Amino acid sequence: MALQEQGCLPLPALGSCGEMTAVQGTTVRQISSQSAGGPSSKRPKKQHADLALDSVTKRLLEQSAEAEQSFYQMEEQRLQAEDHRREAKHARELHMLQVLGQIFSSIATRNPVATATPNTATALNTMESTMQPGVPMSTSGQMRFGRSSHRRVRSPQSQAEWPSYHSHPQSNAGLVLERSFSLGTAARRGMDDILPLVKNIVPQLTSKKHKGQDGRIGIIGGCQEYTGAPYFAAISALKVGADVSHVFCAKAAATVIKSYSPELIVHPVLDSPNAVEEIEKWLPRLHCLVVGPGLGRDEMLLKTAKEVIEKSKARDIPIVIDADGLWLVAQQPSVIQGYKKGILTPNYMEFTQLYEAMHHEPLDSSDHQRSAMELSVAMGNLTVVLKGEDDLITDGKKVILCRQEGSGCRCGGQGDLLSGSLGVLAHWAYTSSADMTKSVNPSVVAAFGACSLTRQCNRQAFHKHWRATTTTDMIQEISSAFKKLFES
Repeated sequence: MALQEQGCLPLPALGSCGEMTAVQGTTVRQISSQSAGGPSSKRPKKQHADLALDSVTKRLLEQSAEAEQSFYQMEEQRLQAEDHRREAKHARELHMLQVLGQIFSSIATRNPVATATPNTATALNTMESTMQPGVPMSTSGQMRFGRSSHRRVRSPQSQAEWPSYHSHPQSNAGLVLERSFSLGTAARRGMDDILPLVKNIVPQLTSKKHKGQDGRIGIIGGCQEYTGAPYFAAISALKVGADVSHVFCAKAAATVIKSYSPELIVHPVLDSPNAVEEIEKWLPRLHCLVVGPGLGRDEMLLKTAKEVIEKSKARDIPIVIDADGLWLVAQQPSVIQGYKKGILTPNYMEFTQLYEAMHHEPLDSSDHQRSAMELSVAMGNLTVVLKGEDDLITDGKKVILCRQEGSGCRCGGQGDLLSGSLGVLAHWAYTSSADMTKSVNPSVVAAFGACSLTRQCNRQAFHKHWRATTTTDMIQEISSAFKKLFES
């Protein structure tokens, strides 16, 4: 009664133990059948859920792939639009320079000392309407060609190339104009003209050659702090096609560099008391020297590097100077000044240090082409490779722009890949005949090839790894990039 009052169901009356057992048995069988049938009834629903999840995952992956493909297409379109913009900009600059040529030709032929004629004034107005913002104009409407109001003291090499700078001030503008005009035309034709020359210097693979004939490259660099840079330069030289790659480093860096790769020959002598003698005995076997990757700024190491450069110059082999080697040159320009087979590969900051060390005035960042040419001339017409958005290559006589497509990822170590590959290409260029390089400076040909290769490696690695791209990824692309650029 108490249970009924609480709202519970009444239990059936049981007459005997047998009836009780029967009820219990029935109850147990019902519970067992329910427990046994429960999971089996839910199993089809679980399978259906798995199928739905797989379908959703598949659609998400397809959408992700489509989005990625769409992004790359948009990126390609953006880069193409950027190329068109640059071409239009250079076309405008070329037009401006042509107008200037007409102006000063008129001044020189009709009245060399007098002011501009009416035709000249008209041309000036036309030029002013087409020129880019930021080009300085004087209050009289004529363009200022100098960097500053004071006259620069130039090096002997520069004086020889600008003979009338001091004796005929009125003709200075014409000289600057002639140089500027040559810059514009050289920059426009660089890619098409130089790439075939790089292909010409690449040696054929043949079983008739012996080990070392295609290049034995020496890297001067590697200290306790920097072990990756000399490795990148040395392994890149091998990947490009050198047969042997030596690394002359400090003792603390040797074991680490050896552990990176068994292909490299590592000499732990750079900080030893008789370092110059130890390295000098290897110089007769080397075809090119790359100085600077991982060198550091320890005075002992810099002193050794300087003496090794002097010894290498005496053997007349190409010398590529990068990284902390450029710091040495900025402090002591005479170490490489005037050596025609010297190649400097500065980034913008290193270039600024070199320029200001040679000219003793701030760098005008508005005209990189002119600044690079002036630095090259001041250094005795060395080849200068200014790395940047467009790699700028000059020997003081012409300027070549490398616009091979790269990427927006500027991971550390790319310069080491460039310097190592440049060492190999410089050896190939200088051992090729003048006909193969069409009498173009072999250092310029080699530099253009190394810049193009580095950019192509960067592009290929970036398409695979996006923001995670590293120099190690780029080195893995050297073989396919080289084949695509120079052997296709």
